[in-house]
Amino acid sequence: MADTILSVDGLSKSFGALRVAEDISFSVKEGEILGIIGPNGAGKTTIFALLAGNLPMDSGQIVFQGQNISVAPAFERARLGMSRTYQVPKPFSHMSVFDNLKVAALFGGGLEEVETEGWIGQVMDLTGMTAARNILAGRLPLLLRKRHELARALATRPSILLVDEVAAGLTDLEVDEFINLIKEIQLSGITVIWIEHVMKTMLTATDRLMALAGGRVIAMGKPQEVITTDEVRRVYLGA
Repeated sequence: MADTILSVDGLSKSFGALRVAEDISFSVKEGEILGIIGPNGAGKTTIFALLAGNLPMDSGQIVFQGQNISVAPAFERARLGMSRTYQVPKPFSHMSVFDNLKVAALFGGGLEEVETEGWIGQVMDLTGMTAARNILAGRLPLLLRKRHELARALATRPSILLVDEVAAGLTDLEVDEFINLIKEIQLSGITVIWIEHVMKTMLTATDRLMALAGGRVIAMGKPQEVITTDEVRRVYLGA
């Protein structure tokens, strides 16, 4: 039985009268892929921001690898092994792919200079970015921008990776490539929490699904079970 790597209890966040996360509780096992689904405005990306320390929470507790990180700043969470991607990649566009990954490894992951060359090479091989090593990040086409965003997050050497809608805007073939890539990342020993609107990814790549609506968890369990619950069909699929 795998150990719990992340435990979230009673996570809540409001912006004035708008409640964007309400008493959210869940846990994730080491090596698991947890998918998060929900309509726009459900609170998915807000949860990532709260987990990664980009937003302070109003109440609740986050325990990561046995350590309470509820008030830890974002850089500390990154150094502890939590890394995230962003739905809209914003690399250092004037720097090469390699240099972007080096910045992530040195400052996000806290790696030593002597470690970076070999480690970044592994990350580029895994994400299919080796041939683009010397290309300026701002000149990458969409598919490579998304692969590069994953590579930057992986360069910090995380134990848990928060993936925010990497499949958006891709063709069916490209989506399949990303499903395989996420599974490879899982096989490398990294736990993944994946937000996605492309349902194919959630049904074929995840071990469990968590469905959100209105900042609340409305279902949690095996993917096929979650998407057939009455409430999920009503709020997410419109049925």
